[in-house]
Amino acid sequence: MDFRDPAPFPFRAPPGVPLDDAVRVGDPGDLAAGLPQLLGYRPSESVVLVALGGGTGRRVGLTVRADLPPPGYARELAAVLARSLATDGPRAALAFVVSEAPDEPELLRPDAAGPAGGCGTDLPHRSLVHDLVLALDAVGLPLEQALLVRAERWWDFDCPGACCAPDGGTPLPTGVGALEAAAVASGTVVAADRGALHERLAPPGEAARAAMEAVVLRVGLEGPVGRSAARRRIRSAVGRCRPGRDGERPVDEEVARIAWSLRQPDVRDWALMLSLGEDAAAAEALWTECTRRAPSPLDAFPAALVAVCSWLRGDGAMANIALDRALDSEPGNPLAGLLEDALSACVAPWQLRALLAEAGRSAGVTGLPGAPAR
Repeated sequence: MDFRDPAPFPFRAPPGVPLDDAVRVGDPGDLAAGLPQLLGYRPSESVVLVALGGGTGRRVGLTVRADLPPPGYARELAAVLARSLATDGPRAALAFVVSEAPDEPELLRPDAAGPAGGCGTDLPHRSLVHDLVLALDAVGLPLEQALLVRAERWWDFDCPGACCAPDGGTPLPTGVGALEAAAVASGTVVAADRGALHERLAPPGEAARAAMEAVVLRVGLEGPVGRSAARRRIRSAVGRCRPGRDGERPVDEEVARIAWSLRQPDVRDWALMLSLGEDAAAAEALWTECTRRAPSPLDAFPAALVAVCSWLRGDGAMANIALDRALDSEPGNPLAGLLEDALSACVAPWQLRALLAEAGRSAGVTGLPGAPAR
């Protein structure tokens, strides 16, 4: 497949954009420039694999990313990434190496054909691309194209032209691209880096934590409330977290009562279904607030719910960060454990949505959407 073909390229929408709203991109530079929208943050020193599938074999599916490996671990990392990508059932893959590393002497290339000693320079991380080709081939996937993204430019590792010579490169598109426009329209905020995603769940300062712990203790001593009362409280809080509202923050007592109520399996299972409906974004905002402010282990279930909401909207980075928070807080948390198994098996968002909807219908939950088409 030649990405210089002017035919538009249909993408799976970025996190927060409905999957059936295809975004069309016709240039490899647009893909490279759109990586922050695909990942939810701006990657650095990373390797990214993107699955290609669908009826035409040109629809973006699962996207997996890892830090660039230290020496000696490239082959192992490539195998892990390839196996993960293969769980999406794609037809082929794309690879992006995002790195500011300088060019390498040709002598360092594992496939160098020149005489010993070599001459000139080559793009960095070519050996990693070689390992990716072998790992993808082992799972039956061709690597359609591999790009280096560096210093606001991109190179095709297989292009022999001057445009992709080490001292060349093509500038990344400027202005608002199709993926960025779709993300903005959906209200998705791209983080500056992965660390900024962690900050979204960071606990408040020491004084606020102490005050919250006192409220949590007092509410906990009162004992559990009934299921109906807990649901009403959660629905009220979700309603105030909807996009476009003033964004009134729940007070400490409300956070404490919601966090305690999520320890009740019937309330938690009902709350999980909120991630499937029209209030999914508002529910995620509430679970995020509860995760930030509830002390351990009461933050575990809200964090697991954040992970579910994030994965369902395609934000794997945020899902894994929230899942780590839940498991660190309460290693035996049942919801976090189930989700960890699902993410380890690379269960696609559409598959998880279908599983949750079926479980909800079996439990008698009404008003659930049908399973979306893949």
